[in-house]
Amino acid sequence: MKRQDLRNIAIIAHVDHGKTTLVDAMFRQSGIFRSNEKIQERAMDSIDLERERGITIMAKNTAVFYEGVKINIVDTPGHADFGGEVERTLKMVDGVLLLVDASEGPLPQTRFVLKKALELELPQIVVINKIDRPDARIQAVVNEVYDLFIDLDAVEEQLDFPVIYTNAKAGTAAIKPEDKSDDLKPLFEAILKRISPPDDKRDEILQLLVTNIDYNDYVGRLAIGRIFSGTVRVGDMVTVLLDNNELSKTKVTSMFTFEGLGRTEAKESCSGDIIALSGIEGINIGDTVSNYENPRALPRIKVDEPTISMVFSVNTSPFAGKEGKFVTSRQLRERLQKELLYNVSIKVDFSLMDSFEVMGRGELQLAILIEMMRREGYELSVAMPTTITKEINGVLHEPMEVLVIDIPEDYVGVITKQIGMRKGRMTKMHNNGFGRVRLEFRIPSRGLIGFRSQFLTDTRGTGLLNHLFDGYEPWQGNLTRRQTGALIADRAGRATAYAIFHLQPRGTMFTPENTQVYEGMVVGENSRENDIDVNIIKEKKLTNMRASGADDALLLVPPRPMNLDLALEFIKEDELVEVTPGSIRIRKKILQANKRPKLKQAKE
Repeated sequence: MKRQDLRNIAIIAHVDHGKTTLVDAMFRQSGIFRSNEKIQERAMDSIDLERERGITIMAKNTAVFYEGVKINIVDTPGHADFGGEVERTLKMVDGVLLLVDASEGPLPQTRFVLKKALELELPQIVVINKIDRPDARIQAVVNEVYDLFIDLDAVEEQLDFPVIYTNAKAGTAAIKPEDKSDDLKPLFEAILKRISPPDDKRDEILQLLVTNIDYNDYVGRLAIGRIFSGTVRVGDMVTVLLDNNELSKTKVTSMFTFEGLGRTEAKESCSGDIIALSGIEGINIGDTVSNYENPRALPRIKVDEPTISMVFSVNTSPFAGKEGKFVTSRQLRERLQKELLYNVSIKVDFSLMDSFEVMGRGELQLAILIEMMRREGYELSVAMPTTITKEINGVLHEPMEVLVIDIPEDYVGVITKQIGMRKGRMTKMHNNGFGRVRLEFRIPSRGLIGFRSQFLTDTRGTGLLNHLFDGYEPWQGNLTRRQTGALIADRAGRATAYAIFHLQPRGTMFTPENTQVYEGMVVGENSRENDIDVNIIKEKKLTNMRASGADDALLLVPPRPMNLDLALEFIKEDELVEVTPGSIRIRKKILQANKRPKLKQAKE
């Protein structure tokens, strides 16, 4: 028996190919919102950071209704750094919409999410989006999608997928690119036809796999997951099978199903549906909610191992505690322990004194975590990102990445040289026309640390860069991290225009005039390899002949503002990023200038 009144699907795609915009259009056309109800664009991106960066970070659940059928939709992140989100959301669904940009075609994260779906043998509907783009390559992109399926060893049945052509912004879908359409009806029809309904196992033993955790101020912790078999009702006594095979007996106090952007309270739900349960303390992602008397566990969620680590520690700069609410190691520890409850792809080593090694899938994932903590009022110091190596058969191995870049032809030479210096090897080169070239490389993960800002500078902001974890290889040898030194404040005070003007020829300044600095704070980038201690608070000596107003004639080059991403890419082994709610600063680990050379000699 199948539940014909239900479908569970995930929308998977590369970053910025239009997943969230398509969900918006499905909302509008399924009657979830009233005709006079105002909704913001990208309604599923509820976190401020998601709206600012234009990417989905956390997987979201929603549901729409079409011709009496409830369609549960999971909007998944497209970035490989949030692979943990993708892994667990695919466990909840019976099929996927694979969204591909009609111009860019399949990109690294398209490969990443499709590979996961094929491994789980989920049926696909391929959606070619943005067909209205002037540079759309519709038929070529469809061929590239078939090539990708074959490259990922898809079986013959998996290659027999329907293709729908959409303009998500306009809310239209068609069976053929040239067909005229006013709505998404062809897409909804394809979902009902292609995605199989879940099995009706309501009379079997209850098994619900928890794939997400949320929190509500009124009902407390919410466990979100799919019921694979059985029926659950409010008031039922259930057994939660925790990690390490521990059992916890508890009672379901309330239950919610999804509808549009909200949750609807329910009294009963059965196999196939995606629900949220409250009243279960201590429950985590991967746990199974089962029958009280005869519990049966479902396989736990497995996630790719972390490849990048950063050390978070207490802020010890002279400005510590001036801007943040949470500044102690105990508060940092509690926040990271809380993150582990929600984020299955992050690991934390708590064994270090007053500092914590946080391991994740990439720089972006850890930068998002740091930015969230900063906005919550935390102060911390962050060390340079490093890759996580492992020993295989007595040989040191390091993580490798597939790097795909799309650049104008004019920059091929300079970019190839930069990647070569970082131990990258070119594996593919393809000219798409329009004066742009797509290059593929295999490169150590550590070669990409700090590369993005250099890449954007070298391509004048016109290049596209994407990368994807691709296994381990023997250690590739030493790499040069940053070829320039730092300009370091040698005393505390307030930066002056006079001092900045005379330091400009030495390199690029980060600090605008009138900014408070301290000894050991990095105020700029030296144009040469060595670090220089500078007096950035120096004032012009005034005499009767020289008035202070003469400073008005100084022409200052605008400083380079260092946001969190740029700062994490910039720092070397002996530097830290100081993160507070109001500021991002770069500093030396050893603040006193006279102690730094001694430490360097001791290491050598």
